[in-house]
Amino acid sequence: TGGKTVQESVDALMRDYAGDGPGASVLVIENGKPVVERAYGFADLEARTPAAPRTNYRLASVSKQFTATAVLLLARDGKLGLDDPVRKWLPSLPAKAADAITIKHLLTHTSGLIDYEDLMAEDATEQVHDADVLRLLETQDHTYFAPGADYRYSNSGYALLALIVEKASGKRYADFLRDRIFLPLGMDRTVAYEKGISEVADRAYGYSLIDGRWRRTDQSSTSAVLGDGGIYSSIDDLAKWDAAQYDDRLLDAQSRKLATTPWTKTDDPAIEYGYGWRITGETLWHSGETIGFRNVIVRYPQRRLTVIVLTNRDDPEPYRTAVRIADLFLR
Repeated sequence: TGGKTVQESVDALMRDYAGDGPGASVLVIENGKPVVERAYGFADLEARTPAAPRTNYRLASVSKQFTATAVLLLARDGKLGLDDPVRKWLPSLPAKAADAITIKHLLTHTSGLIDYEDLMAEDATEQVHDADVLRLLETQDHTYFAPGADYRYSNSGYALLALIVEKASGKRYADFLRDRIFLPLGMDRTVAYEKGISEVADRAYGYSLIDGRWRRTDQSSTSAVLGDGGIYSSIDDLAKWDAAQYDDRLLDAQSRKLATTPWTKTDDPAIEYGYGWRITGETLWHSGETIGFRNVIVRYPQRRLTVIVLTNRDDPEPYRTAVRIADLFLR
């Protein structure tokens, strides 16, 4: 790096976020210790609130690993089985479409369920919730392909998993996550956000670049669905989540192995999929994209290295940046 410190090299890679626009928080964890913890730009442009390590961003699809963990916790508790037919828990799904779908198909995006986004009214402004996803799918008597026959990334599947967590646990999904994952790990400020029910501390608002100006695009009609993307968290709290992937506090070794086993190929030849984790070479990772937010967590478990980049803007997608930050440590 020509005499540059690692910190300066990370700053250089993140320079696009460092100005007067929406920002980012970056964490590099090596051998269990935060070696880079940086924030850039603004979490709230209107209030001029700078981004910080404690800033909570909407994780979007990075939420899926929490949904998968909730399912694995209930499987370990004996409350559900991964091979259970989905209709055992959600019997209102049409038999013709859903009879052959199992919980495992939902976890691995191999159910073939129709995308709920495609079933919503074009002009929908009301926010849909996980239960609404079920109602939309109740109208569909077909799937894209026979369950288990193919892979198609499915937000519908993860919304249904949140409902199954509620049925099997007897708790509201947000409460189950809080009681069984967030509080035990000390992720005290992480929340499956529900407007009017919970609050997000130190909240980042999402923005999109429209006609050369940053405009607040914080929520869309799908932003309230929890199972596929509704968690808010910070790099501070995600450091605790990362640490829990190496020990038995949440999941035993067998359950953790299930989550990170490549169960299916995806539509990208470089990527396989576990339960809530993408698998590329030695890395376990997941991105999250939604209106106004782009996030990624990339883990190199054999090397005890993790890079997390959370951003509150619609562009760029930070996966490549995170890999380039990791490369600074993999030399």
